[in-house]
Formats: sequence, structure tokens, C-alpha cells
Amino acid sequence: MSRPFAIAAIAACALIWGTTWYAITLQLGPVDSVVSIVWRFGLAAVVLFGFCAATRRPLGLTRPQHMAAIGQGAFVFAVSYGFVYAAEGQVASAVVAVIFAALAFVNLILFRVLAGQKAAPAAWLGAVFGVIGVGVLSYGQMATNGAGLNPGLGVAFALAAVMASALGNWFAWRSQQAGAPVLPATAWAMANGTAMLAVYGLATGVTWRIEPTPAYLLSLLHLSLFGSVIAFGLYFTIARQRGYALASYISALTPPIAMLVSVLFEGARFGWSALIGLALVLAGQVMLIRAPKT
Repeated sequence: MSRPFAIAAIAACALIWGTTWYAITLQLGPVDSVVSIVWRFGLAAVVLFGFCAATRRPLGLTRPQHMAAIGQGAFVFAVSYGFVYAAEGQVASAVVAVIFAALAFVNLILFRVLAGQKAAPAAWLGAVFGVIGVGVLSYGQMATNGAGLNPGLGVAFALAAVMASALGNWFAWRSQQAGAPVLPATAWAMANGTAMLAVYGLATGVTWRIEPTPAYLLSLLHLSLFGSVIAFGLYFTIARQRGYALASYISALTPPIAMLVSVLFEGARFGWSALIGLALVLAGQVMLIRAPKT
């Protein structure tokens, strides 16, 4: 991957995901969150499969590749997003976006323990700055009564989503090690996650419906096509070429966009703790990007 393409891909992901956090809030309401996630990733999987077929990419996976896609689908597209949607029902969407900056630090630890990958000291320091920033913002939110219905629960849900996403990244790395092409593997992972959530929804008796309003339908299309097909395709491509720790720090580029969108459309207000937390996250981002690869 050339440097200009990598920069453009990172910028595109940050811009897309910076708006998807608010778009998720437009999915909350009469339609159960599980159902909305099924529609989102089900549509995204269909589009990805169609694109792979149209461009003559092989869709078949080996057994190890399928096993990795099942793990990736379970943790990234089912468990993680289940907690994300639950978190956004309790706190402002930008708070969840900032908390996801901790994904870089969790990835560093997970890949060090499970894959034996080493990172430069500067990368660890940058990730620690990100985690401290997330902690400062989270504490400020939990101490603010007006942050949401239950700010503490929302922060806990967001942190659980980060942990699940990190495990999903590890399975995506396993898919890469097994030689699976990035787009077909992502399509299968989305399909697997969608199927798991659909089974869960059937078992729990959710009502299957679509809200026929412009806000719901347009946000669904944005989340499926831009937030899932394009953004995840770029994200996992960057991760394979530049490493999962760096790719996950795209999540640290999205908070300024997410906070601006949240202020404009959700009426959110952020105090000094949020600004200090954001500054620490961005400082950590610079350290991680500049850290030499080992």
C-alpha cells in the first residue's frame, strides 16, 4: 500500500466513522437494536458478496479461513456492535467514539499476548496516552448527571464493545495468516455476524420490522454502504498492510468529527474533562503513528 493511498484511506475511514456514531442514534427507537444491526450488516454483506462476484474475486474459503471469519463476525459485527448500540442509548454518540480510541492499546496487548508481536516503546506510550484520555472523558461523563439515561452503564457497554472488537481484530489477523483475501473474508465475517444476531433475535422474540421514515432509512443506507462496506473494507486493508495497532487508531481520529456532529445534531455539551481527554487521545495518536515498526 502506497503512503498517499494509506493517508487517503485513513482520512476516509475517519470521516465516515466520525458520522456513523450519530447515524446509529437515528436507528434507536421503535426498531429493536438487534434488528437494526441485522439489517445493516445483512445489506452490507450482500453488497460485498455482489462486488466480489462482479470483480471475479474468489468467494470460497478454506476451513481455517472460515473459522477465522466466524470469530471475526461474532466479535466485530455481532457482540461489539450489540454493545455499541446499547451504549449509545445511554450516552452521547461522541462519548462512545472517544472511548473506542482505547482499541489501539487493547490491540497492542492482545497481539503481544496471543501473537507474540512486539511494538516500539513509543507506540506503547502513545496508546497509554489514548487510554488515559479515554479514562478522563469517561470519568467526566459518569460524574455528569445530564450525560444520558445511565452514563456509567453506557461507558461500561462501550468498553465491552472495545474488548470484543479487539478480539475480532485478532480473528481478522488469523484470517490474514490463513491467506484469506480481505474483501471475501470481510463479506463472510459480516454474514456470519448477521446470522448469529438473527438467531439471537429469533430466540429472544424481537419484532422484525423497518421504520419507514427518511431518518431511519437514510441512516441505514449510510451505515451499511459507507460505514460498513467502504469503511471496513479500507480498515482491514490498512490493518493488513500497516498493522492492526495503527489501523485501530483510526478510532482516535474520529472523535473530533463525532463530537462536532454530536454538538450540532444531539445538542451535546462537553466540559473541560472531555476536551482534556480528547487532547490526550490525539497526542497518543501522533505518538503511535510516528513510532517505528519493530
